[in-house]
Amino acid sequence: MDLAAIVKETAQFIDDHKGEHTVVLDVSASSGWTDYFLIATVRSAGHMRGLVRELRGFLHERGLYLQHGRKGDVDEGWELIDCGEMVIHLMSEEYREFYDLEHLWYSGKKITYS
Repeated sequence: MDLAAIVKETAQFIDDHKGEHTVVLDVSASSGWTDYFLIATVRSAGHMRGLVRELRGFLHERGLYLQHGRKGDVDEGWELIDCGEMVIHLMSEEYREFYDLEHLWYSGKKITYS
């Protein structure tokens, strides 16, 4: 399976596990260290922990592994899952509004996945 297909499947997996407002950005033209950002809002720290646990299994089944281990602190409201060519940002609503990654990476192309 090619990377673009895995990215879309991962975005759908996040939606299926109650991630909200999931956005996929192709940032390959403006980033030298990754090709895709997946950004989603989670409802609570418990929701984030559960989604991260499920995502790790999902990614492992597809041959993707975390590049640098844990990058975020669930208690802080942002978990970053670095898979190399794809980086997943799971954020509380407050963190997502504050950091506004979609605006920061405005040059990234939005990808439709469903």
